[in-house]
Amino acid sequence: METRGGFYISQIKQLQDRIFERLLIDNGIEISGGQGRIMFILWKTDNLSMSEISEKTSLAKNTVSVVIDGMVKKGIVERNINPQNRRQAIVSLTEYAKSLQEKYETVSQQMNSLFYQGFSEEEQKQFERYLARILETLTASLRKN
Repeated sequence: METRGGFYISQIKQLQDRIFERLLIDNGIEISGGQGRIMFILWKTDNLSMSEISEKTSLAKNTVSVVIDGMVKKGIVERNINPQNRRQAIVSLTEYAKSLQEKYETVSQQMNSLFYQGFSEEEQKQFERYLARILETLTASLRKN
């Protein structure tokens, strides 16, 4: 049996990223998708290490480092040395980044409405359960290696 799930997920991801970036710009939020993922995590739990951000976003550590560098330059986050472990940097949101949260969440809701257009509530829940299962399987496989 030929399957195309991974191919569809990849295409959806590419299109979703482009549309979301356009919505952000249209709403006066000048951040990239990668920066948005990191901000979303930090809005939930501020003051995280690079490793924690990498784990929570599923972005590679070197990618997180590069994105954080850009965010520091734009005044979105601050990077400080952890006083308990001098080898570890702690990333925290600036007041500017905190001020973007409400606007960003509005754009996220716009994207969700588009993403689930034509789906019933039960179809949305079922779809997300399937995606969660795939994510768990892939995460477990990565940990084995």
